[in-house]
Amino acid sequence: MNLDKLMQKRHFLTSLAVAAALCSPSAWSQEKFKIGLILPMTGPFASTGKQIEAAAKLYMAQNGDTVAGKKVELIVKDDTSAPDVTKRIAQELVVNDKVSVLAGFGLTPLALATAPIATQSKTPLVVMAAATSSITEASPFIIRTSFTLPQAAVGLADWAPKNNIKKVVTLVSDYGPGIDAEKYFKDRFTFNGGQVIDTLRVPMRNPDFAPFLQKVRDAKPDAVYVFVPSGAGAALMKQFAERGLDKAGIRLIGTGDVTDDDILNGMGEVAMGVITSHHYSASHNSPLNKKFVEAFSKANAGLRPNFMAVGGYDGMRVIYEAAKATKGVGGQALLDAMKGQVFESPRGPVFIDAQTRDVVHNIYIRKVERVGGQLYNQEFETIKDVKDPGKSR
Repeated sequence: MNLDKLMQKRHFLTSLAVAAALCSPSAWSQEKFKIGLILPMTGPFASTGKQIEAAAKLYMAQNGDTVAGKKVELIVKDDTSAPDVTKRIAQELVVNDKVSVLAGFGLTPLALATAPIATQSKTPLVVMAAATSSITEASPFIIRTSFTLPQAAVGLADWAPKNNIKKVVTLVSDYGPGIDAEKYFKDRFTFNGGQVIDTLRVPMRNPDFAPFLQKVRDAKPDAVYVFVPSGAGAALMKQFAERGLDKAGIRLIGTGDVTDDDILNGMGEVAMGVITSHHYSASHNSPLNKKFVEAFSKANAGLRPNFMAVGGYDGMRVIYEAAKATKGVGGQALLDAMKGQVFESPRGPVFIDAQTRDVVHNIYIRKVERVGGQLYNQEFETIKDVKDPGKSR
């Protein structure tokens, strides 16, 4: 009898120990909240991947690697900017790794290729870079924390006619964002009394801007309005100077991609005075942004964050806050918790529109100036709370 009681007591104590272990933080941390971050880490758009990955890791370093009692696992994959590779990686992340979120997407075709997987698996897909207006319409599970080209384009189309720019040639990369940039600038600019005398589209693969810039010079506009993907601005600016457009009195204006903070310092004098419209500059004057730039630079050997970085940083914020709200549950509940978030970002105030699942933020008109021996996009005009014009029709 005493032996039976002893065995019962041991069984009871063992059960208590197991229960305590299951309730302990260390046991909970074994359960993971996985984020699949798909980025171009090699090839011509590697700077986009580098910036977003660095920003995502900075957010985790600042806010911890656990959320809702679960260990956050960031799985970074290189898609080499190839849509078929992106789609395959996304499928593997959902099926094999069982990620709660797909994120990243450096270019529009990559986000669009993955949209059906997000829909079928009910996995929220956070677009941190790609900027074609229609992306969020490709799946009800897409949320965007980057920007849209129409947002950036219309601000400049309002500014230019008021500042002695009446005749313009547009020069854009020939894919979704470029076509958006061309259309929404042209529509607004002509509405404001301006004239677009030619529209030029440069192939995405192995772009040579020189023959297109020669056409611009021959047309003798007041300005050339430009969109190129992040990282391609340096080649464009070099050829702009080589073709003598600046000396011919033709101004260069565009969306902020062309004077990307990541490469701006290397452009030299030709970039001075270039006017762009965009949602983020490393020189944005706010306490939060100053802290962000300092921390980012310190964590990445002096690298300056660009607009891709802020898209990644804010994307992680949206994911973390949604995971907290759902206690780590994924799917539709996680998506719903991402919608409607309002917060202060290094770029300024941000709102994730619950209806469109797209970002609403300020757009700034900026001028490249030398500050403390370095080139910066200095903001001088603010257009507040800009929704995507592509969704307001």
